[in-house]
Amino acid sequence: RVYDSVAPDGLRGGAPHVHAGCTEAYLVIAGRGAVQTLGPAGFRELPLEPGAFVWLTPGTIHRLVNGDGALEIFVLMQRARLPAVGVMLIPCAAETLADPEVYAEAATLPERERTTTGSGDAARARRDRGVEGFLALREAFERRGPGALADFHAQVARLVAPRAKGWRDLVEQGPIAAARATEAQLESITCGIAPHL
Repeated sequence: RVYDSVAPDGLRGGAPHVHAGCTEAYLVIAGRGAVQTLGPAGFRELPLEPGAFVWLTPGTIHRLVNGDGALEIFVLMQRARLPAVGVMLIPCAAETLADPEVYAEAATLPERERTTTGSGDAARARRDRGVEGFLALREAFERRGPGALADFHAQVARLVAPRAKGWRDLVEQGPIAAARATEAQLESITCGIAPHL
């Protein structure tokens, strides 16, 4: 279920965010709304209704807007367990993004707020910081063009660089291992045998 509380700009919805190393897709199950994006072509708003499917590549900032308050989506994530280890970033104010410790404090939810048993206050506050950062970045893009987004992406790369080495292990053990297994299976089939079956 998508946030149905109101953000600072008067729209109901979730936190704008970007993925540094994985693709995310939304399949709309119920309700109506939109996904707002900011990418190389600028700002876009795509309508969402049951059955809609939206594919969001790494680097595309995206934000769900819960138009009728009943928006429900099924989320598909690419690339092993990367989404769970920090490839998602909230577009906070530039000074927050400039300092990894300040960003971590602004973006990390307290342990008690990481489940539905929490009050949701910390998640809404993080969402609100993200909306303010998203709106500022959208405005900067309108003034400066793609250079504004390139500056943001450079900040994202600096923030995630210390963790990226550990992500390689996840990719090696997950999708690369799966691709190698598939490759071996295809080689067997090519030879007229199929021990994997």
